[in-house]
Amino acid sequence: MNHDSSLVNRLTDRLIAGELRPGERLSETALAKEFDVSRNTLREAFRVLGEQGLVTHIPHRGVSVASPSTADVVDIYRVRHHVECSVLEYAPRNHPNAVRMEAAIEAAEKFAAEENWLEVGTANMGFHNAVVSLSDSRRLMRSFANVLAELRLAFLKVEVLDFLHAPFIERNREVVEIYRSDGPGAAATILGAYLGDSERQVLGAYARAGQD
Repeated sequence: MNHDSSLVNRLTDRLIAGELRPGERLSETALAKEFDVSRNTLREAFRVLGEQGLVTHIPHRGVSVASPSTADVVDIYRVRHHVECSVLEYAPRNHPNAVRMEAAIEAAEKFAAEENWLEVGTANMGFHNAVVSLSDSRRLMRSFANVLAELRLAFLKVEVLDFLHAPFIERNREVVEIYRSDGPGAAATILGAYLGDSERQVLGAYARAGQD
C-alpha cells in the first residue's frame, strides 16, 4: 500500500467513525501536520476521496466533507441491497468471519446500554463490513467501505442516531441467527427486508429535517 492510499483509508475510517461531520471544512495545514504528510500528498488523498463522493471541492474555498442528498441515500441503499444481500446469499454457511458480525453486535449492545449512539453507529458499520467480508474479496470490501462512509455522513446529517440505530441491533442479531440456523439464503432474505426498512427510516428522517 502506498502512502496516498494509506492516507485515504485513514480518512475514510474517520468518516465511518463519525469523527468528520457533513459540510465540515477540512484544513490542509492541520491535517498535513496531524498525519505527517506533505500538502501534495494530502491533496492527492482529497482528490481520491472526491472521486468517491466523500469530500467536495469548492473553488477558492477548499475541501469540505460531503453532505449526501436524498438521491445519494437512494443510490447508497441500491448498492447496499445488491452487495450485502448477494454476498450473504452466496456465503459459505460456516464462514469464519461470522464471528466478526457477532462481535460487532456485542459492541453495539454495550454502547447502546451506555446510550453512546455515535459508537453504536460505528459498531453497526462494523457489522455490515463484516457481512461483506464473507465475500473474501479485498476489492469489494474496499469499495463497500466507501459506501458505508457515505452512509455514515447521511446518518450524521439528520442527527437522529438513536432513532436510526437502536431498532437494528436486534435485527443484526436476527440476521446472524438465521444465517447459522437456516442458512445464507434465508439470512439474505431477512437482510433485504431490513435494508428496505432502514432506507425508509433514513429518507423519512431527511424529509422531517427538510433535507433535499
